[in-house]
Amino acid sequence: MTMLVAGIRTFGGEVEMIEVNEPRPLAPDEVLIDMRSAGIGNWDNIIRTGGWDVGLRPPLALGVEVAGIVEAVGAEASGFTVGDEVLCHPVPVRYQGTWAPLVIAPVESLAHKPAAISWATAAAFPVPALTAEQVIDALLTRNGAQTLLVHGAGGITGGLIVQLAVLRGVEVLATAGPRNANRVRGYGARHVLDYHDPLWPQRAKSLAKRSIDAAANAAPGGAAVAMTVLADGGRLATITPDPPAPTRGINVTAVYVRSDGAQLARLTALLDSRRLSMPPPRSCGLNRAGQALAQVVAGRAPSGIVVKN
Repeated sequence: MTMLVAGIRTFGGEVEMIEVNEPRPLAPDEVLIDMRSAGIGNWDNIIRTGGWDVGLRPPLALGVEVAGIVEAVGAEASGFTVGDEVLCHPVPVRYQGTWAPLVIAPVESLAHKPAAISWATAAAFPVPALTAEQVIDALLTRNGAQTLLVHGAGGITGGLIVQLAVLRGVEVLATAGPRNANRVRGYGARHVLDYHDPLWPQRAKSLAKRSIDAAANAAPGGAAVAMTVLADGGRLATITPDPPAPTRGINVTAVYVRSDGAQLARLTALLDSRRLSMPPPRSCGLNRAGQALAQVVAGRAPSGIVVKN
């Protein structure tokens, strides 16, 4: 038996509908998910071009986050049963990516989906949320008051970084475009600066109550300028592939998202309780995944896009 997925035949190829075999029998630690919605992100274009090794080679369905219903459970996969609604970031990929009707995932990557969270939001949440939490963990390790700058807070991941930092009692300054400034203020950022203003780093330093000792960069190509606002000995974490060389005693970390079902469950609980929020994404069919990815990469989908089955 075969199934149609949205993916690539070769690295660097265009996204198209391709025919692959239906999932193989499950390993003991795996579950089979009936995909209801799957996220689309810039990272999928990195996979498409061969820049992120997710463990498999083409022909390959793209997609690394999914929300759906458990259809089958491996012999040693505990905590989940057939019929459970779940979300996950299943990387390394076990069989195919998530832009597919059926997805195999390791049970340790799963979290239960609360009923109040839509399929679309659940599918768009895992990678940005895990990334944001892992950025916070990399930066906010010391006791006492801290001031954090989030560069690129208007995006989904940047906005979640702001919210998670505020929940930890950190003073947050942020950059965003004018269209997203009010939303970022609503997340709890004390000041939101227009990243189009070439003097925003100087303004950030003058507005902060104390020296800025941590910075998170979620803006493409923005890591170096984000570092300029930091006090000597500060900490920079960037989710972009351009970490600058350390200087002035600044610790620099490039954060690459890790799958973690327990962490995702905690974050999902925050989303369900409305202590975290994110813009509702748009949805499209699997056969439009390539066009949707192009919109995401071009920055024309600020609230995100997901594919639905």
